[in-house]
Amino acid sequence: MRVLVVGAGAIGGYFGGRMLQAGRDVTFLVRPRRASELASAGLVIKSPNGDVTLKNPPTVQADKLSEKFDIVLLSCKAFDLEDAIKSFAPAVGDKTAIIPLLNGMLHLDALDKKFGAAHVLGGLCAIAATLNDKREVVQLQPMQSLNFGERAGGTSDRVRAIADTFSVVNGATASDHIMQDMWEKWVFLASLAASTCLMRTSVGNILAAPGGKDFLLGILDECSAIAGAAGHMPGGPFFQRTRGLLTAEGSQMTASMFRDIKAGLPVEADHVIGDLIVRADAAKIPVPKLRTAYTHLKAYEKQRGA
Repeated sequence: MRVLVVGAGAIGGYFGGRMLQAGRDVTFLVRPRRASELASAGLVIKSPNGDVTLKNPPTVQADKLSEKFDIVLLSCKAFDLEDAIKSFAPAVGDKTAIIPLLNGMLHLDALDKKFGAAHVLGGLCAIAATLNDKREVVQLQPMQSLNFGERAGGTSDRVRAIADTFSVVNGATASDHIMQDMWEKWVFLASLAASTCLMRTSVGNILAAPGGKDFLLGILDECSAIAGAAGHMPGGPFFQRTRGLLTAEGSQMTASMFRDIKAGLPVEADHVIGDLIVRADAAKIPVPKLRTAYTHLKAYEKQRGA
């Protein structure tokens, strides 16, 4: 299957690079600057799971994109989604499957509106990766996962075909309950982002402060209640792991959104936190802690814009 990876940053560069390393048919849709970097230095991955330099990885720029692809792997940030959709639209044919790895759910509405729900699968990934000063992809921890599946549930022929293509990537797995998976990740991410951004510090430092544990678990409860109202209450092993991560004394864990704030970068305030509040209001669920975190994030955006 032909795979178009939209972007060659930390996430797209890593997962697309691993597939390319294994001989899969992968092309990266990139902007001119990134195309130049990849042409000169190659796609460099530094990882506990093994380093690799992929010389002259196949790339294409939006104004030259005309061929259709079997899979579009979409890993942009929410605030870049509109431009990304315009850039890869020519690659979507009658049988193209789009796998978005964005956080939250709002992106599904935008993709459905443009391409039709039949083209859009559910997807999510978990990986700690970044681009360093040399524009190399650096995986910070060995843990990684990439999940995808039909949003209606179950397993289809196309998902089985995608699973075979993605099988060369450690942790890439088809799911027959991808929407539940996406909601559970959203609950965890929103809880981590709201707490570490609002307090501007790590989970461990929040826990060490008076009332810190109650604060963290209170945000988790608010997010879980919203998911439950949507029919996707977190439970079982996921909830226990999430609770454990948010109550691990001495943990240096922070959300990538917090790291973006420290770097003065844009954040996904509306996509990750704001949309949860909209859903909470619709379900008449009180979420005072999330509202405070959201106000903080929007104030940051206002300050950054000024």
